[in-house]
Amino acid sequence: MHEHATVGDSIPDVEALEDLLSEPTEALVAALRRIEGDFLILGVGGKMGPTLARMLRRATDPRRRVIGVSRFSEEAFRQRLDSWGVEAIRGDLMEPKAFAGLPDAANVVYMVAQKFGTTGRAPATWAANAAVPAFAATRFAGSRIVAFSTGNVYPLTPVASGGPRETDPVGPIGEYAWSALARERLFEFFAARHGSPTALIRLNYAVETRYGVLVDLARLVWEGRTVDLTMGYVNVIWQADAAAMALRALDHAAVPPAVFNVTGAETLSVRKVCETFAEWMDRPVRFAGEEAPDALLSNSALARQTLGSPRVTAEQVMRWVADWVMRGQEVFDRPTHFEARDGRF
Repeated sequence: MHEHATVGDSIPDVEALEDLLSEPTEALVAALRRIEGDFLILGVGGKMGPTLARMLRRATDPRRRVIGVSRFSEEAFRQRLDSWGVEAIRGDLMEPKAFAGLPDAANVVYMVAQKFGTTGRAPATWAANAAVPAFAATRFAGSRIVAFSTGNVYPLTPVASGGPRETDPVGPIGEYAWSALARERLFEFFAARHGSPTALIRLNYAVETRYGVLVDLARLVWEGRTVDLTMGYVNVIWQADAAAMALRALDHAAVPPAVFNVTGAETLSVRKVCETFAEWMDRPVRFAGEEAPDALLSNSALARQTLGSPRVTAEQVMRWVADWVMRGQEVFDRPTHFEARDGRF
């Protein structure tokens, strides 16, 4: 019922892409049946929010409310959510008073975050990543919460290690990563104080055909620009798979919080990815630098065992991305800065 539509190595357009991105799995449908109540998505306006909101709506009983909260600076986005059956509530979540008017919800997906533009805007970053979680956890005390975090809470680790597991020590680099760890600690604190079952999703590089690490690399190759190899390895996951795994985590929320590294199983070589793109695109590729022996990586074995393995391989996503970029389809001008090794984004 919820298997991927056959699209081959080409996703024709944005409509087909968004349909594919929001396809739920049978396991997700079953997981959502096991938990009761309505769903509230805080920060639905980010890159991944629409995918997750629509998938949730498609995966659950139409009598259950799915509500998305955002500033909704673009009215068209609010209308798009509405067309999918997702209730849109306008609110600035940086304001504590905004939470008072939100409806109660048994299940909360927390997606508020600030990463890019952090350098030079540290106070706003700490406010978004470390203050807003306290507002949310207090307002929704006792609710089941899945909160998005990031693999940036880990230090750079040797490539051969396969990346840290959830039980390995954290070691943030830079203010963004420290503020992300603060977000985790606040949810951990309030989970204990209020008895709120919580799951933390340490996400490493969700990708689709309009943005993400693979789009960044494909565009460099297609446009003949130089690829920096210093951050020579990376984990990625198809955004639909990341959304499905995060939503399934609602069924595993606990006190203290359950923690999951959500990313793909493969450790990708930036050099090999770009050489593959160059071959498919019939373009030369230029490199600068050499691969460092360590990188920002995560071991996702626990998440894959508990929340389901990704349906889409990295190679399949690469084929979709290469075709998308070569056809000049819409891309978001939001570089991931994955190559940054100093934590400055």
